This record gives sequence, structure tokens and C-alpha cells, in this order.
Amino acid sequence: MNSPDIGTICKELFDEFHGRLSWKWDDWIGTILAEFDAARKEDVRASLEKFLPISWDSSNMENAPPIVQSIDKNLGGIRSGQLLFSSDPTQETFVFCAWWPWGSGTTISIRIAPYDKNLSETESNQLIEQLKSWAEI
Repeated sequence: MNSPDIGTICKELFDEFHGRLSWKWDDWIGTILAEFDAARKEDVRASLEKFLPISWDSSNMENAPPIVQSIDKNLGGIRSGQLLFSSDPTQETFVFCAWWPWGSGTTISIRIAPYDKNLSETESNQLIEQLKSWAEI
């Protein structure tokens, strides 16, 4: 398991947002979830892009690597206004973040999770527990 890279990214990412966002576990797709006022979108996006510099939207998802397209499909597909950020998806392990503005336009949800192409179910569960501890939930 190549989690030091995941660990570094996640720890630094959650440190960046410490005191700025509140995190909770999202059972729906197994991610860490935060919701924030859309007025803060530029600030939150700038912080995300420090750690997850690659992004896709509905206009370029067809050009994304197959693993990113698979994640997109598992998330229900990127719609207009939604984004999918990631660290380098060509690596065995990487981190992604789904950026979903709400229909009302006043709130945005972000969902963050690591992805490792070679983990067993036990290792994957251990990584989820690490993710929760990094997010302090």
C-alpha cells in the first residue's frame, strides 16, 4: 500500500481546512464530506487546487483517464457546474474530490477520498479509518 503519498496529501489538505470547514463521514459513497456557503467558493477552490491540481468537468470528462471516468460514473456523472479534482491519477494511489454546487446556488458540497488501485478490502477499510482520523471525525 503506497499510502504515504495519500497520507501526505490528505493530512496537508485537512490541515489547510482546519477550522475553516467541518467534516463528516458520507456513507453514500464512502467519502469525507463538507458543505460550505457558495460565497466562499474561490477561497475553498484555491485551497483544494494546492493539493489536487487536476480537474475535470462535464466538458472534458471524456478526455480523463479511464480510472477517473470510472470514479465519475460511480459518483453519478459530472453535471454542469460540478467538478472532479484529483492528485495525479496515473499513480497507483491518488486523492480525488467531488465539487457539487447545490441547486439553490447557495451551498457547495465537497467529498474527498483516496483511491488505491491495488488494495484488498481489509486494506481499503484501514485506509478509510486513516482518512477519518486525518479529517478528525
